[in-house]
Amino acid sequence: MKVKRIMANTATEDLDKAEAFYGDILGLERLMDHGWFRTYGSDERMRVQVSFGAEGGSGTEVPDLSIEVDDLETALARFEAASVPIEYGPVSEPWGVRRFYVRDPFGKLVNILQHA
Repeated sequence: MKVKRIMANTATEDLDKAEAFYGDILGLERLMDHGWFRTYGSDERMRVQVSFGAEGGSGTEVPDLSIEVDDLETALARFEAASVPIEYGPVSEPWGVRRFYVRDPFGKLVNILQHA
């Protein structure tokens, strides 16, 4: 058996909040819409990964979700323009990433990062 894909699922009654955060700000495409369940993604090829930690690094809380972007400064500007509070960073970490934390509309801590 081979794991082909891992998907994160979040319960919500307000799917439009997901559209605003993950679609409008992060630029993910709506790949599926059943009316009651939406999936966002991109055509970017990704590896299957699941992470576990006692902390998020640099003494931070373990994020619920980590999203790697190709341009952290643009991502930061989009979140700031949307008045999404930055909870940590932006900071260049000693393990080779630059990142910041935000909370999505559902309270999930999201680590937005770019590898150096």
